[in-house]
Amino acid sequence: MVTFPIDMFLPGSDLSAITARRKEFYNGLTKWQSGFSQGADGPKMLTVEGTTYEDALQKANNLLLTNLWGDGLPVWPATRERVDWILRGSAALRDQVLGKFPPRGGVTTVELCAVALAMAGGRPEYLPVLIAAVEACLDSEALFDQLQATSGGPFPVVIVNGPVAKDIRLNSGFGCLGPDPQRPAGASIGRALRLLQQNVGGALPGTGTMAIYGAMRYTNAVFAEDEASLPEGWQPHGTRRHGFAPGTNSVSVFFASGVTNIRRRGAKKETPEEDVTQGLHRMADFMRTPNFAALAGWEKGTPGAMLISPVVAGMMAKLGWTPAKLQDFLWEHSKIPMETIRRAGGRAWIEIDPSPKARASIDLDPWPIAMKPDNLVFLVAGGDHPTHSQWLQAHSPAVTGRQIRLPESFDRLLAESDRDLGCGSDECRI
Repeated sequence: MVTFPIDMFLPGSDLSAITARRKEFYNGLTKWQSGFSQGADGPKMLTVEGTTYEDALQKANNLLLTNLWGDGLPVWPATRERVDWILRGSAALRDQVLGKFPPRGGVTTVELCAVALAMAGGRPEYLPVLIAAVEACLDSEALFDQLQATSGGPFPVVIVNGPVAKDIRLNSGFGCLGPDPQRPAGASIGRALRLLQQNVGGALPGTGTMAIYGAMRYTNAVFAEDEASLPEGWQPHGTRRHGFAPGTNSVSVFFASGVTNIRRRGAKKETPEEDVTQGLHRMADFMRTPNFAALAGWEKGTPGAMLISPVVAGMMAKLGWTPAKLQDFLWEHSKIPMETIRRAGGRAWIEIDPSPKARASIDLDPWPIAMKPDNLVFLVAGGDHPTHSQWLQAHSPAVTGRQIRLPESFDRLLAESDRDLGCGSDECRI
């Protein structure tokens, strides 16, 4: 690796240092040999000593922060015993390579996922979901290398389908975007993914990632679709978007750049038809904004995900709405007049987009925020209450899906979870 100070790549800087050091690039390309050799005993373990357990834990956290391995909040030290415990949740070998984590290109293995999950306070039964999410992030169509380094600060959103979501206590209802002490899986999985982004991918603020403000989330967003509350005939997101058979354990990943609450319900005595239609128009109005975060996913990705609650989905279904009809409505009514785009200087962003189809869309008036309605992600999740919807605006060239592979010992891991955390059934929750 040939390193330079980040200041050199800011506008107006002197790039002559690259020319002066060109031989380092030549040597790197022609004489490089891997230094990634851990030996039979694995990586060197660090030792932290303290007069008490609390003292040792504090020193361990100080060490992690000093080496830029923490995220600013207390973490669990990834001891060999704890990582081995987490690895019980993997159906693959610990040294299986999942890919290279951008922008630094760190080699990502199943064991590194377990290390991150251990630091995040996770459990073995969470590991299959984290591994699938990492695989989806590293899909070449996701352009994760760009999303990790961009100044906009997009963060991964992981949508889980299938029975595994309920098995590991992943939230799909009230407070599904967190935090939730009764359903801690989403926070641990999302935080572990964020630690991988930083420690393996090198996404440190101002160096590996140029996110001006950051993503405002230590835990990304990991939640389940509420499949049990889907109206009759409505298929789960994993089936509609990725073609997975209903009941398949899977993840779907896109990258959001913000979350907006939308007041969906009417204030007076609207008829059900008026309530639904007016609420949909308010959703579309929020989506119809010319800031062009959605342009990255115009052709193959998504402009964002619209979350509606189960009670609203049921009301819509009774009036004849289906996910496809809802996508059509939101797509049609979120189109932006070209005069609005021109006034905001948006035509230039369309003209320089790398996608030929996106560039050709400049002739459309009004301009749709996605090439087709199917690009919109539409989910049933959240508390069973009619007032609000959530719009997760995206900066996502693709929506990638992966099936979740469970170890043979998964049922035993769930039994241990009940032992450690108490009864996990709905009857036991507040």
